Amino acid sequence: MAYSDFTLAKVQETFQVVIDEKRNLFKDVSSIQPSATLTTLLEEYIQLATAINTEKARSELLIMPVLTEVRRQLNYQISLFSGTDFDVDSSKGLNVFCDFILSISEEQFYIHTNSL
Repeated sequence: MAYSDFTLAKVQETFQVVIDEKRNLFKDVSSIQPSATLTTLLEEYIQLATAINTEKARSELLIMPVLTEVRRQLNYQISLFSGTDFDVDSSKGLNVFCDFILSISEEQFYIHTNSL
C-alpha cells in the first residue's frame, strides 16, 4: 500500500490513533544554534536547490545537511537512513520506501528498533 493510499481518518480507524491538536509536543524543547558548517552549506546550497527545483535536489542539498546536523548535535547517538525500504507490517500496509528515517538507535548499518 502506498503512502497516498492512507488518509488521516483511515489511520485513526486502523491503528486507533488519538489526535490531540491542542498538545504542544515541543514546548519544553529549547532551541539550538546551527553550526557554522550548516549555515555555510545552506547559504551555498539554497540557491542551487531553488534553481534545480526538484524534490531530489531539495532532499540532497537542504534536508540531508539539516538531518546530519541533528545527528552531529546529538553526538551521533542516533542513526540516519536515506532512501530505505521500511517494512514494519506488510499485512497492515506498513511498508514504504522512506526518503529519510531518524532512529533512536546508534546502529547505522541497518534499521534497528529499541524497546523504550
